[in-house]
Amino acid sequence: MGTVNIVLVEPEIPQNCGNIARTCAATGSRLHLVRPLGFDISDRAVKRAGLDYWHLVDITVYENLDEFLQKHGSEDLWLATTKAPRSYHEAAFRDGCWLVFGKETAGLPEAFREAYRDKCIRLPMISEARSLNLSNSVAVLCYEALRQLGFPGLLGTGSMAR
Repeated sequence: MGTVNIVLVEPEIPQNCGNIARTCAATGSRLHLVRPLGFDISDRAVKRAGLDYWHLVDITVYENLDEFLQKHGSEDLWLATTKAPRSYHEAAFRDGCWLVFGKETAGLPEAFREAYRDKCIRLPMISEARSLNLSNSVAVLCYEALRQLGFPGLLGTGSMAR
């Protein structure tokens, strides 16, 4: 089964993380959270928020970006940023790829972006728009990666199929 890894670097808004976790649950993607987090993901907090799909999400938490890179390296990273020189449709996603997203208020650190400049991709939008919501951006890129992989392990038809 193909795997997509979603990496949130210093996410700030719990509702975005909840929506992204739901996308991961529905697609079998793995969720990686890089601290500091702007919210609590303890069992108690998750139960209180009513996230009934949380048990379906494979989540790993890292103390910082350096720890993440030490554990996984930098192969097949794709950095989502509005500052990217090219569109996401130019990326060739592979099984096990890493889709990396920055915090809502500031995006990914500049030094990190510059270190992986050739792996920076963006979602096309009009010039007047600052950006899409983080959870929407994750969903678009996650599904594009899965489309390129042939939607491995996912149901392609619903109950209306004959």
